[in-house]
Amino acid sequence: MTTFHAIVWIDHKEAHVLMFDREHVEAQRIKARSQHTPKHGNPTADKDFFNEIVLALDGVSEVLLTGPANAKLEFREHCKHHAHAVDKAVVDMVNSDHPSDAQLVAMARTYFLKFDQAAADPSVR
Repeated sequence: MTTFHAIVWIDHKEAHVLMFDREHVEAQRIKARSQHTPKHGNPTADKDFFNEIVLALDGVSEVLLTGPANAKLEFREHCKHHAHAVDKAVVDMVNSDHPSDAQLVAMARTYFLKFDQAAADPSVR
């Protein structure tokens, strides 16, 4: 499915990738295979996990990242170095706890409606 928007909820255990257009939603869950815990005690996600998310987002023009902790920041950093197209597609990162997939899509639709309206309004720039 070719879509314009996606929302990715991510923590260090899994990612929910939801791509959508006006009529359709395609959901994918991607599980992390390993969680490395460095000296500081905070888990870090593995590169294979991030690469699977990148593959799921292939062709999506705008991505909203969300989640409860640092995994979204680590994923964004990974994209800056290894997945430039996804990095350019990320429009924002917002914190969220553990919403359902339906709540994520509703949040993303509201966000992108405001984002699209702001992008169309030259006075906002």
